[in-house]
Amino acid sequence: MTESTITAKGQTTVPAEIRQAIGSVPGTRLVWHVLADGRLFVRVKNKTAADVKGIVQVPQGKRLSIEEMRP
Repeated sequence: MTESTITAKGQTTVPAEIRQAIGSVPGTRLVWHVLADGRLFVRVKNKTAADVKGIVQVPQGKRLSIEEMRP
């Protein structure tokens, strides 16, 4: 288990072991979530909308309008 300290300015250093594990480079963004039970969840924001553009292929075939999709 690794740990870090929050400074008087509210800053902390991500330990080297963690930086290596996530493959961070300068500019790596982290997203922080406080869960309902008080736990903290931090994830790496390593993809932008531009990075994922084109990943999903549009299926070929009949296209439906929104009205046609409604029950």
